[in-house]
Amino acid sequence: MVLELDGREVEITNPDRVVFPRTGHTKGDLIAYYQAVAEGALRGVADRPVILKRYVDSVEDAPFFQKRAPAKRPGWVEVARFAYPSGRTADEVVVRDLAHLLWTVNLGCVDLNPHPVRAADLEHPDELRIDLDPVPGVGWEQIVRVALHARDVLEEHGLTAWPKTSGSRGFHIYARIEARWTFREVRRAAEAVAREVERRAPEIATSHWWKEEREGVFVDYNQNARDRTVASAYSVRPTGRVSTPLAWGEVERCRPDAFTIGTVPGRLAENGDPWAPMDGTAGTLDALLDLAEKQGPRPKAPKAAKADKSDKSDKSDKSEKAEKTGESGGRRRSVKPLIEIARAETEDEARAGFERWKARHPDVARLLRPADVLVDSMRGRSSTWTRIRVNLQHVPEAERPPQEPLEVDYDPWRGR
Repeated sequence: MVLELDGREVEITNPDRVVFPRTGHTKGDLIAYYQAVAEGALRGVADRPVILKRYVDSVEDAPFFQKRAPAKRPGWVEVARFAYPSGRTADEVVVRDLAHLLWTVNLGCVDLNPHPVRAADLEHPDELRIDLDPVPGVGWEQIVRVALHARDVLEEHGLTAWPKTSGSRGFHIYARIEARWTFREVRRAAEAVAREVERRAPEIATSHWWKEEREGVFVDYNQNARDRTVASAYSVRPTGRVSTPLAWGEVERCRPDAFTIGTVPGRLAENGDPWAPMDGTAGTLDALLDLAEKQGPRPKAPKAAKADKSDKSDKSDKSEKAEKTGESGGRRRSVKPLIEIARAETEDEARAGFERWKARHPDVARLLRPADVLVDSMRGRSSTWTRIRVNLQHVPEAERPPQEPLEVDYDPWRGR
């Protein structure tokens, strides 16, 4: 199957392959979807370098992440050299038009994951991104309430807030900004938003970075770090839902499960794209950076006096956490009673290990609340792995089991 697009030929291989086994949608259906929503989808990715999140067969399998553009690619596929905090660089695909977009989909990409910069200036983001991440047990109504607070904070500080569903459990809010601040400054401005939302609504929102300390909806500001990407507008997610731009007037009454690969093209054709005016609303970060200055630094987290070689909870992601928090030297000591259950190549393996642990500790398992089970999708260099930890805060101290050998002990850094 060959498509003629923008004066280029895009070969689509295996269009009949089922990508979404639960709904039966094929790669050909996914291609047709992106053709139908091209105007809106390109608004979210055009001229940006993207990380390729590729599914080999279907969304039921774990994807792998590819930063570097494939060496074997059409001559018209453009790339930009993006620098990461590690010091490494990658020549990443820059989506210029629908031909580029569909070429990435043919590689196995389902959702689109662009950086918040344009290829013409890779050092200065032109959008600020807020990702609302609910802890287990939090309902949609609470997420919406936090979104409205985030909108108010952004708009009171001179920015236009643009909402969209995430296509998963959360919610995204973007703001176009002038491309003259560094990644660090944009992240600092986003953190100021998160802290202010938490100050206004502490009963439903949190800006605490450490997962075990969160309650309610985490206002995730770290998606503005240099090495982070977010699924863009009109991206189809592995759930089959679509990350759908909204008007603020429909946010409170919308249901995220209504926006799917089957419904969104008709919605866009009938109503147009709510984000169409977005590019003309770039604002300044001055007011948010002033707010950050007034907020001052966060209290430092306690550090362990000496590393315990038997404790496996932080060893492989220590450098990642240091990058995220700006901390160096010594490991952070959690203020919560955490134990680690499993590190596994897949989430199914990790959850199976957790079920074995619960079977050994049934009295403890009965006391756990949904938010006490911390399931972390950890991104390695080219794929994800899953870690499960348990917060024993609701278990009487005398009844808390000790750290035991991991149920699954996968080493994500093996061979490095």
